[in-house]
Amino acid sequence: MIHLISVYIDLAIGLILAFLLLSLLVSGINEAFVRLLGIRSKFLWAYLRDTLDGSEDGRSWIPSKIADVFAKLPFSRDDPRPVHSSDPAPSVVEPMRVDPAAVLAAEQAREKVSAEIAEGISPGEATGEAGTGSPGPSDPSGSSGLSADGRSEPSVDMTARLYERLQEIDHPKGSRTSIANIPPARFSGAVMELVAAEEGGIDGLLAKLEAINSPLAGHLKGVWEGAQRDLPRFRKGVEDWFNGEMQRLSTLYARYVKWVVFVLGVVLTLAFSMDALEYGKTLLRDNAYRAGVSAIAGGDDGYTALKDKCAGSEAGLAEPYQCVTESLSSPALVKIFDHAIVSITIPPDGSADPSFNWNGEAWWDRLITLGHWPGYLLTMVALLFGASFWWDVLRRLTGVRGSRS
Repeated sequence: MIHLISVYIDLAIGLILAFLLLSLLVSGINEAFVRLLGIRSKFLWAYLRDTLDGSEDGRSWIPSKIADVFAKLPFSRDDPRPVHSSDPAPSVVEPMRVDPAAVLAAEQAREKVSAEIAEGISPGEATGEAGTGSPGPSDPSGSSGLSADGRSEPSVDMTARLYERLQEIDHPKGSRTSIANIPPARFSGAVMELVAAEEGGIDGLLAKLEAINSPLAGHLKGVWEGAQRDLPRFRKGVEDWFNGEMQRLSTLYARYVKWVVFVLGVVLTLAFSMDALEYGKTLLRDNAYRAGVSAIAGGDDGYTALKDKCAGSEAGLAEPYQCVTESLSSPALVKIFDHAIVSITIPPDGSADPSFNWNGEAWWDRLITLGHWPGYLLTMVALLFGASFWWDVLRRLTGVRGSRS
């Protein structure tokens, strides 16, 4: 009974190791692709563009399809990331250069909406219009248009202004920023630095954000009112709000990545012809064979059965001890990828270099054999759980404890 339990534990460990190795390969390829194309960084700054400056021409920077995340976003000429700067952040934060007339109009519109709400009138009902937001410039990208004296005011790039406060945590990687993660405390600190640059404090910043039609105005206004106009509570509220947004963004990104991991799992399963059911049978046969070896070592009557097995083996080794040596040097775990389209043979004694063998014909025969497809599907499903899942299962099964910080 104990031996039977040991056999099934060995089977479980062998399968888990196989799934772990394949999952690590899938994760490695996915991570290499993501880092090479800067997808994670572009995804973050696409969200910041939408939040700080708004969408352009009614199109969001955030991709809405999986093909856009891994095809359009990495290769698009409209990179949402700011240009990388190796200079330290400016010691003095300049106030936003927005047309005072636009700011005044935004303040008047906000006061008018507040008065209508206080009187029980829906915003815009008095003028017969649908509820409209604060009047702002015609340019959705944040241009402040013409000032009161007719001079053209420069556009306000809120994403670039935020990046100026985060330059210290950036490191050079091409011409664009490589920041892929912004700590919520650092983001709230950057917002407070922008607030300190405005003469009217938070109210002054909100008025200018409304004047340039920045979606950030609505978010900060809600946090400001929720904090009951208390500055320390406002900073903590901004930190909590941004932390929640990053969690939501991570969930959205993980949803896209899961499909890519599935595709990579399918490709690698078929490329290595990894039939989990067949491999499980190989593990059981390997374990049974090793039990026969143990019987010989113990002087039991396992010699005759072992001799018959080795005489009929593929290697044609009639001498049992030579058969034992050959089999022990190639355990089932080493044969995981023997049926790949290109297999690798490693000599057991290290006398020669590893050799690569083209198995195209045999691989294709296995691929079109329907009997292997249940095992392929099992492998594909197993890879969806990821390397961290299989490592945790292996650690629990073997009793290995994780390191504690």
